[in-house]
Amino acid sequence: MNAALLLDHYARIADAPDAIVRLRRFVLDLAVRGKLVEQDASDEPASELLKRIAAERARLVKAGTIRTRTELPAVEPQHMPYRLPCGWLWVRFAEIVEFYAGRTPARNDLSYWNTGDHAWVSIADMEDGGTIEQTKETVSEIAQKNIFKSEPEPVGTIVMSFKLTIGKIARLGVPAFHNEAIISIHPHVSALDGYLFMSLPELARAGDTKGAIKGATLNRQSLSNILIPLPPLAEQRRIVAKVDELMALCDQLEAARAEREAARDTFTLSTLTKLNTPDPETFGEDARFALANLAPLTTRADQIKQLRQTILNLAVRGKLVEQNASDIISEVPPLRQFSAASGIDPAVFAEFSKTIVLPSGWQVAPLAQLSENIVDCPHTTPKWKEEGEICIRTNQLRPGALDLSAPRYVSLEEYVERVERLEPVAGDILYSREGGILGIACRVPPGIRLCLGQRLMLIRAGAETRTDFLELVLNSPFITSIAKACTTGGAAPRVNMSTVRAYPIPLPPLAEQHRIVAKVDELMALCDELETSLLTGEQTRSRLLGAVLHHALEPA
Repeated sequence: MNAALLLDHYARIADAPDAIVRLRRFVLDLAVRGKLVEQDASDEPASELLKRIAAERARLVKAGTIRTRTELPAVEPQHMPYRLPCGWLWVRFAEIVEFYAGRTPARNDLSYWNTGDHAWVSIADMEDGGTIEQTKETVSEIAQKNIFKSEPEPVGTIVMSFKLTIGKIARLGVPAFHNEAIISIHPHVSALDGYLFMSLPELARAGDTKGAIKGATLNRQSLSNILIPLPPLAEQRRIVAKVDELMALCDQLEAARAEREAARDTFTLSTLTKLNTPDPETFGEDARFALANLAPLTTRADQIKQLRQTILNLAVRGKLVEQNASDIISEVPPLRQFSAASGIDPAVFAEFSKTIVLPSGWQVAPLAQLSENIVDCPHTTPKWKEEGEICIRTNQLRPGALDLSAPRYVSLEEYVERVERLEPVAGDILYSREGGILGIACRVPPGIRLCLGQRLMLIRAGAETRTDFLELVLNSPFITSIAKACTTGGAAPRVNMSTVRAYPIPLPPLAEQHRIVAKVDELMALCDELETSLLTGEQTRSRLLGAVLHHALEPA
């Protein structure tokens, strides 16, 4: 292995999303191709090993220990997946092992289950590559006598899943029976054990699978015919030792990466916390530090999402742009009248308006007081048509954007009915207040005629509030936390209209609203660039990883 090449480039590829997983896979792939350790011409060839295996099998058949098996098809050149080194052979799985599928006793016969007599293994008990020391369920002596009719598999036996989850492998740390989705594997020559344990999972996943209701599965025939690249026995030992060494290295690299990620997470969390709960004396310095270090703060998509939320949080608290004493303070209009059926919940405003501290010149007022109109959607299911007028569903709402990539339509007649309360116009705010997608606001884009489906409401900002500023307030952590706190309905979550109308909306002067929106747009565009850069970087690192592994894992 040319480890120097791998180490030279490791700093550039270590942060590829699947770096360690792919490194492990490459190690195993090269191991079974004979490219991980050097061949030794003095090794006894695999053909001699196969003769000993055949002789041992014949002895076991004669002794009645195992049954005579069906003749396996010869491995023809056209069936060989790749060329093997000199001294290796392609063999079929059933040529070199005996394997047995397990059973599941009848669940309705309680005399079979959970008596503590014998461990019983299911796939859920298996940690891939590990040792099974205990099982969730046990079976009784009665089950052993009536169902299994044999002794439990002994400690050390290899077990592997071959249904639903193919190739999950483990060793028994206790004597156990197992279910019918698992086989126990007994090599005819015990020295094969280590090589098979290492190589079999990937080879099994490449086997001839069949479709099943719950996923792919192998049957006895396809298991028997799995092609195994068989090295000389001495080389098997060298391969297993080298794989163990490299997997230990992978473990170290994985641990180092986890430690590095934890340090980055702490750094990001600490920095964003200083902005979300600012110290007035250090806030300016903290904000400048964050803006100067956006790239190292956001090395993952979830961190960019946190950054976006921090930007909105600062915006609605008057911490994103400087105040200007010459700005004209907005005049809060009188509360408009709404239908008694929905009204406004003054307790919500009274409780949550106290939780935000605002700069001088800012005010706070209920959403209803700053809106020209707020209406709920029609409480009827849209009658969908192949074409017609666009009708919006909650899954089309994104914070600050409406997704029209897959629109659905209603007839003109239904459109007229659905806009009877208020016809949406460009700049109106769509807000989801029910269902799994709750508390998201986006504006109606210009040039689009649409109506509301279900679980939506329409908000038209008043003259005192910029509609784009109101949109970002509704998407801010301040308001979304209120929506979560006031959610009712259990399995069908919703925020009541009266609650939404009572949302306490921070209101800066109009001139400052303009500055805030401009700064948020600027910073969100930077977040978009960071996301694009992150994706591009991941793709670049992934491609470099593939190239480096291809060369680095070749023998030096």
